[in-house]
Amino acid sequence: MFAEGGVYHLYNRVASGEPVFSDPEEALRFVELAREVKERDGWTVFAWCVMSNHYHLAVRASVVPVWRGMHHLQCTFSRGFNRRSARTGGLWQSRYQAKLVDEQRYLSQLVVYVHLNPVRAGAVDDPVDHVFSGHREIVKSVRVPLVDTDDALLCFGDTSRAARRSYLSAIRAGAKEAGGTGGADSPIASLVWRDRDLEPRTSQEYVDQLGVSTGLERPAMPAGQFVEQLCGLLGVEPERLASRARDSSTAEGRRIVATLGVERWRQRAADIARVLIKNPDVVSWWVGEGVRRRLEEPDFASKLDDLDRALAGRAAIAGKCDAGRVLGPRRTG
Repeated sequence: MFAEGGVYHLYNRVASGEPVFSDPEEALRFVELAREVKERDGWTVFAWCVMSNHYHLAVRASVVPVWRGMHHLQCTFSRGFNRRSARTGGLWQSRYQAKLVDEQRYLSQLVVYVHLNPVRAGAVDDPVDHVFSGHREIVKSVRVPLVDTDDALLCFGDTSRAARRSYLSAIRAGAKEAGGTGGADSPIASLVWRDRDLEPRTSQEYVDQLGVSTGLERPAMPAGQFVEQLCGLLGVEPERLASRARDSSTAEGRRIVATLGVERWRQRAADIARVLIKNPDVVSWWVGEGVRRRLEEPDFASKLDDLDRALAGRAAIAGKCDAGRVLGPRRTG
């Protein structure tokens, strides 16, 4: 189960251990795809590393479930690699692995573990020498890092200087255990960083210490019920969205229903297509257009958020009413 705000260790290996990422261009393509998913789906990236035949990611999910981003990342890369290499068949050893990180201590250990992968594999003595890793982004000045540096450093301290010192200490200790140096004599380790308070990404939901997401509660519902209730909030009849109408308001309604349904309410494009009597590929296209507008148009993004909250509130009220009907009134006296 993927929870909004959950932190996950995501990883996978290439089938047969084929060193696909030994080619720097292929490794870079994978990293850029991960960057695209991060921006599209709102991931917070704590750590990452791409090795010759596998990868590791430590991310916090947003309102968009992790599986959507991982599906895009792995499928897009494998299709492109097969085309470039004139090969067919599955690229990955298996379905990607996703482990929920449910403790702060576990997360700090995971950040160090991911960034020490090149040392444990014997590829480098100092993890800063491995190009495709978030470690370089934490200890060096990188213009557009994939890792969210302040969020990662908050696992080790409250200010930039103290957190980096603690992080580098953990890296050096782990590297020495693995037979490397961990940068003990590296000029980077001795740099004097300007101290400041760390500033994590704001307004992102998270999973609390009880394992409960602080995000909206979105109960499962049939596609027909979802479309009907959302259309009620939009003030449009479902039949209008199912028609051949092409006016701008109808087009926007279709994109909203498809995007909210697939991204946030666990609806399948095929089920929404069945309700609206459309081709599933058309609904998938609506989702793509909705995601594009969400990223490019703040007003459209706010409208999605407002409708999402309103639908969740309506579902919560309906749930309480249903519970009351099941339990019946309490007798007194």
